Amino acid sequence: MRYDLVLNNDNKIIFLILDGVGDIQNPQFSYLTPLEAAKKPNIDKLAMESGILGRIIPVDIGITPGSGPGHLSLFGYDPLEYEIGRGVLEVLGLNMDLQDGDLAARANFCTIKDGIVVDRRAGRIPTEETIRLCEKISGAIPDIEGVRIIIKPGKSHRFAIIFRGKNLSDHVTDADPHKDHLPIIYSESKDSEAAFASQIVNAFMEKAIKLLKDEKVANGVLLRGFSTKPALPSFSTNYKMKALAIATYPMYRGIAKVLGMDVKDETKDYQGMLKALRDNYNSYQFFFLHIKETDLAGEDGNFAEKVVAIENVDPLVPEIYSLNPHVLVITGDHSTPCPMKGHSWHPVPLLLVTKTGERDGMAFHEKNCVTGSIGTIYSKQLVPLVLAHGLRLDKYGA
Repeated sequence: MRYDLVLNNDNKIIFLILDGVGDIQNPQFSYLTPLEAAKKPNIDKLAMESGILGRIIPVDIGITPGSGPGHLSLFGYDPLEYEIGRGVLEVLGLNMDLQDGDLAARANFCTIKDGIVVDRRAGRIPTEETIRLCEKISGAIPDIEGVRIIIKPGKSHRFAIIFRGKNLSDHVTDADPHKDHLPIIYSESKDSEAAFASQIVNAFMEKAIKLLKDEKVANGVLLRGFSTKPALPSFSTNYKMKALAIATYPMYRGIAKVLGMDVKDETKDYQGMLKALRDNYNSYQFFFLHIKETDLAGEDGNFAEKVVAIENVDPLVPEIYSLNPHVLVITGDHSTPCPMKGHSWHPVPLLLVTKTGERDGMAFHEKNCVTGSIGTIYSKQLVPLVLAHGLRLDKYGA
């Protein structure tokens, strides 16, 4: 993209990201998707009156993206050129002090039986239980071979960990089978320089599993997304917009921080998100609002719950649009189809509400997005398109 064409004005742009919103036709539900089945009168009214539709491809044809690459591309960064480890995102999202040389990891409590991971999420134990378990581990395992262990609980079964010491490398494999009913695995070094790091990671896992052996549900830990502190170009510098992120989950606040966006403290519910948006509206030009519940329902394969998650967002849209942004984007970072119970390669439905007078006159769902006027584009192309609709791009050439 030609950053020299970006104009500096106060036109507002809002990205409302429904994580994992994309889905596929489900024969069990009359070949509908949750987005098509949901009653969302406010979103559909905006789409039909002022919206243009299309689809976005997060990484490349057939490539299933993680949440990190999915969001990077949404903000105009080529995920094949820039890469941020999941651990860094989780650590920064929890406001942990990540220093140069630190090794960060995202972690889950899990349920192990006879060496098999029978539930990677430990039944999604309450956050209060995770807090207790993190305190238990921190007290018993403060360091390993001179490497300090820093742990902080996240939401539900999740926590984050920083390994702080010398000679740590992120060239190690995940200590996570990534699916239930597989044996627990340990980290391996990808090169000789990472041998010490994998040794420390595995020693931590062994000690933690031994410490948790008498816990009824959360009797194990899984670690993944090993990464070190990255350096990426600033979103605000690239696009001449002061940007604010409002998200309830740590990882997405972490992405925003890496890109140089301002991040507000965790909001407890949707009304808190709206209040943060209203209170800060005059001070920023770009807003990233993140909704997680659509993705959670997709990962659980719960069609009805994903429908409800979409319907719960619909009442927020009139309040968001009443602030009169120049552009409102409603889309997702990737698809999480209920039949697949996980991320997928399927293009993500895109709604762009614009003031140019264009409209496709159709409700917002996957089938209509296939024939929308935007067409199918790569996610990394979305920001330039939005900047154009926001009158924030100058003419190219004479």
